Amino acid sequence: MNFTRCLLPLLLTCVAVTTPAAPSDWDEPFPPHRIADNLYYVGSRGLASYLVTSSKGHVLINSSFDRTVPIIRANVEKLGFKFTDIKILLASHAHSDHVAGHALIKELTGARVEAMVGDAEVIANGGKGQYLYQEGWRPCAVDRVLKDGDTVTLGEATLTARHTPGHTRGCTTWTLQAADGGKLRNVVIIGSPNVNPGYQLITNRDYPEIADHFAKTFRLLQSLPCDIFLGAHGNYYGMESKFPRLQSDPKTNPFVDPAGYRAYVENRAQAFRETAEKQKR
Repeated sequence: MNFTRCLLPLLLTCVAVTTPAAPSDWDEPFPPHRIADNLYYVGSRGLASYLVTSSKGHVLINSSFDRTVPIIRANVEKLGFKFTDIKILLASHAHSDHVAGHALIKELTGARVEAMVGDAEVIANGGKGQYLYQEGWRPCAVDRVLKDGDTVTLGEATLTARHTPGHTRGCTTWTLQAADGGKLRNVVIIGSPNVNPGYQLITNRDYPEIADHFAKTFRLLQSLPCDIFLGAHGNYYGMESKFPRLQSDPKTNPFVDPAGYRAYVENRAQAFRETAEKQKR
């Protein structure tokens, strides 16, 4: 018997379970655009990165991959800002598609890296310690470990870190206020409320608190005031359908979508409840 031939399908199955798929749009450029006030989208088509500007420099949320850092840099510069003026680097959660480029951006800009407890050590260890996925990236030193409710301030820009665990132990939803059309809007950038394929919610030895963490996250997300709805991926909030509307009518901001936010959170909460019930059977 050819042992290698018999083992190969099992190995491929293990890889499929422990490594998230990479959609083709992750590497596709997308036009950078202003969302409100000093808040801009600078990510690829499939991977959301946000720039919050200030007179003292800028904050970047999500580095994505080393290979997509050039997309982020080009978008920042297309908007008329200097990439090297990024002073603080944040993340939605410690999966490779949001933090694998951290070390590179830190090298290029000298930015301080701030990350939520539960994810900070995963970022610093290059992916070691995360639940389920066997991803790896270049380790990146974390300059400040955050806890729920901590604020990140640079110049006149202030963001609040809300701990929304489950998707990862340190998954972070960022909130801030931004002016839009003469009104002050509540912005929510959801870290991720998704129960990915392969996540075990019941009797999880690697992450025993996962179900309780998801439940806590949904209670928090449902309590947040939200006018402008954003997320770690553009498809959370319908970016690709909203962007053309922004282009055709700049006076109307399609990202102001409180009803869409509530519907999305409830949809994800229902998916969580259904998955937990199935796993109990």
